Amino acid sequence: MFDPENPRYSRILRFVGEAGLNRLHASRVVVVGLGAVGSYAVEGLARAGVGHLRLVDFDLIAPSNINRQLYALESTINRPKCEVARDRVRDINPDCEVEALRTFVHADTMEEIFGGIQPDFVVDAIDSLNPKVELIAWLMAHEIPFISSMGAALRSDPTQIRIGPLKKIAGDPLAKMVKKRFRKRGLPMKCLCVYSTEDISSVRRACLGDPDEDPTIERKGRVRHVLGSLPTITGIFGLTIANYVIHRLIEEKTP
Repeated sequence: MFDPENPRYSRILRFVGEAGLNRLHASRVVVVGLGAVGSYAVEGLARAGVGHLRLVDFDLIAPSNINRQLYALESTINRPKCEVARDRVRDINPDCEVEALRTFVHADTMEEIFGGIQPDFVVDAIDSLNPKVELIAWLMAHEIPFISSMGAALRSDPTQIRIGPLKKIAGDPLAKMVKKRFRKRGLPMKCLCVYSTEDISSVRRACLGDPDEDPTIERKGRVRHVLGSLPTITGIFGLTIANYVIHRLIEEKTP
């Protein structure tokens, strides 16, 4: 049972008030993608007192994740990310109802991902193109509030991180590909995103690694190139998302 007198909520209570804290505790948030960005988004939401989290990711934790992903530790290698995320949320806030779904995001799995829940907000932290586009298209079709992360790799300047509509993003290779798919499907470019205005053209070629073909990693979808990244920027992307979602959840709802 949620208890506002619990000291674990004392600082957030002082900031958002009891009404705001009650709204956070009553909120249902789905986070899709639990890597470098998504893991930090979950961290912020869990510590803020969000009452129900559904955490979706198909991948296992690999040694190459350790430089930037919150759940990647020597002790968690080869465990499903969603299960490690679930256990961490329970350790942070036992009051939170948290679910782990080890599911690959695809047009055919949307009903599985969102079955039995009417989310107040969804976080898209997927870093692969086709699943990201399928998820965004489904959320827009069902008019579910969400925020989507664009590319955090290859960035080094946290002061250039922004929140804004997809149509205004320039110089982001992932956003460019998402826009191309949107145009083909006739989808509006109005979805809200976290992105960076930093020019990465000079570092992209130097930091672009070979395709990720690690046979020890169980993954679905096409093979992707490895992009250089800092643990700081990807974490700031995730916490920026969490901060935005928290503010949206505590807003007064008009009848």
